[in-house]
Amino acid sequence: MPREHYSELLALIAVARERSFTRAAAQLGISQSMLSHTIRGLEARLGVRLLTRTTRSVSVTEAGERLLRVVAPRLKDIESELRHVAELSETAAGTIRITATEHAIDTLLWPKLSEILPAYPKIKVELNSDYALTDIVQGRYDFGVRLGDGLTRDSSAVRIAPDLQFAIVGAPSYFASRAMPDKPQDLANHECINLRLPTRGNLYAWELKKSQSESNVRVEGQLVFNGIYQILNAALSGFGLAYVPEDLARPHLESGRLLPVMKSWWRKFPGYHLYYSNQHEISRAMQILIEALRYRK
Repeated sequence: MPREHYSELLALIAVARERSFTRAAAQLGISQSMLSHTIRGLEARLGVRLLTRTTRSVSVTEAGERLLRVVAPRLKDIESELRHVAELSETAAGTIRITATEHAIDTLLWPKLSEILPAYPKIKVELNSDYALTDIVQGRYDFGVRLGDGLTRDSSAVRIAPDLQFAIVGAPSYFASRAMPDKPQDLANHECINLRLPTRGNLYAWELKKSQSESNVRVEGQLVFNGIYQILNAALSGFGLAYVPEDLARPHLESGRLLPVMKSWWRKFPGYHLYYSNQHEISRAMQILIEALRYRK
């Protein structure tokens, strides 16, 4: 296959996956104009339109879908074999792409990776902050990070953290003129700061548990964010109650900037797991990261 044909197909796969010329160009490390020129050249050579472009989105045509169904898996096999051959060398190398929430990245992944990466200068790591629970195969990620109860059956997983407790908290200023709630039903009378999950397109219901009683509460409030850190900051400013990882709230609880709310209803979840597709060949670089991140009591 001529080199330019290989590059054209890789460009098409990137645009189809990202649904955006801007994001695909950034991922490929080329300019958007060069990427557009490459796609137009492929379409002109084949005599058929492969992508439908609008001012806001990019979609794949029927002809494009047919081409991708055949070509994408074969290119993936080629890349896998090249990676396998590279692993025969003594030095671990390659790019590892990981999708995780900002909380997992900031409190877990980066602290551990920053310790081991200096010993492996040829391993490159891309960390993508994402609450969308992205499909790692479709997104071409090597790893994803999720809580243990969110794993799928078609993946393998390694526990990388202890159980994670979520806490309901509020600032003292918020309670200056409000009574402290003591049961889930009381939350209907409070300003609660919501989290929107991109994949589901709706607001996250607070998952609470007290002994054997469980309650998923749809809360209301003035503010909605798509990140935990923004929710925490809003709570610190007195805008309402927040449902956040307890480890994030702990310093502010200890200093008195936040107050614990309905502590008997705080719920623990199975800790973060590093997961990967069962169809993904595990490279030496991936093995190094797995062992570095593996949770050891």
